[in-house]
Amino acid sequence: MVRILDRYLLRQFSLIFVAALGMFAFLLSIIDLFAHLVRYLNNEVPFVEIMRISLFYLPQAFAFALPISLLFASAYTLGDLYARNELTSIFSSGIPFRRFSLPLLILGLVASFFSFFFDDAVVVPTMRTKNELTRRALRQHVVEHNSDIVIRSRGGQLIYSVDFYDHIGQVLNGISIVEQNAQGDFISLIRAPRATWTGDYWNFVSPIIYFWDDGFLRAAPLPPTDEFREHPDIFRRSAVRPEELSALELRNLVEDLRAAGLPYAEAEADFFHRFSFASVSFIVMVLSLSMGGRFRKNILLMSLLASLSAAVVFYVIEMITMMLARMGQIPGFVGAWFPVAFFIAVGLLLLGGAKT
Repeated sequence: MVRILDRYLLRQFSLIFVAALGMFAFLLSIIDLFAHLVRYLNNEVPFVEIMRISLFYLPQAFAFALPISLLFASAYTLGDLYARNELTSIFSSGIPFRRFSLPLLILGLVASFFSFFFDDAVVVPTMRTKNELTRRALRQHVVEHNSDIVIRSRGGQLIYSVDFYDHIGQVLNGISIVEQNAQGDFISLIRAPRATWTGDYWNFVSPIIYFWDDGFLRAAPLPPTDEFREHPDIFRRSAVRPEELSALELRNLVEDLRAAGLPYAEAEADFFHRFSFASVSFIVMVLSLSMGGRFRKNILLMSLLASLSAAVVFYVIEMITMMLARMGQIPGFVGAWFPVAFFIAVGLLLLGGAKT
């Protein structure tokens, strides 16, 4: 009997969920289109190109619509079953609410895992393409070149000072490299007008090395070397947009910034948030079910209002903790996962005490 009820609940839920997902995704796509429509018209962007840009936004729209649709569909399904007195019959047979709602909880958990991989494999590359097409259509230019760069490498034993980095050509201009030992004592200074990335190492043009010899600072041409292998992305990190990076690329970003001695708190917080944000689908499902199990009248309206209110509180707390994490006031892991753990625990406690 329980398996029959599970299939029945999922069938009732899935119909509402698919309709809600399509509706919310469509609304979000329309909102994004109208947010840029004036600029499209001012720049005389062709209609076909506008539709093409909107098409690349659809995966992001579906990703945003997924938690909202889960919340709405679960609240509507429970409200409808209450209205038809079907839940009363189910509870009279001895099946508790937490067992009856278990299929939806599992579905919310699966949706969270799906959300992470969907974002990483589909949303990130399509949003990168969409942003590039938008910038091209609006004649915007994103500068990925950096100037006046100072980074540390190899635990601080190498200090790079670069006047200008050409991202397209992967060329460092006006480069100076200070080498020091673990105690911070000066070893040498390398200066070169230019260095080109070969794919494995930096090839210096007319480099000069300065070093102490018997109490005198001497200068000599630097022999060809493949010793300097710091990745070019280190020199353009300030131009990188985290939302256009996959989880693996974000992790590499954090490692590169940490190795270069640059501030990495914001990138680390965004990295952990990429994982924690995927759990929103499970959170809204837990909140919706726990709220729906606590009302006897106006189930649909009251559970929707209560679930939405709890979701708003969650987003506000997450916004505050993420802001603190990006500022380096708290660890990035805590900023990303504290609201998630807290609301899942509260939701499960409320669900366990739901009246049947």
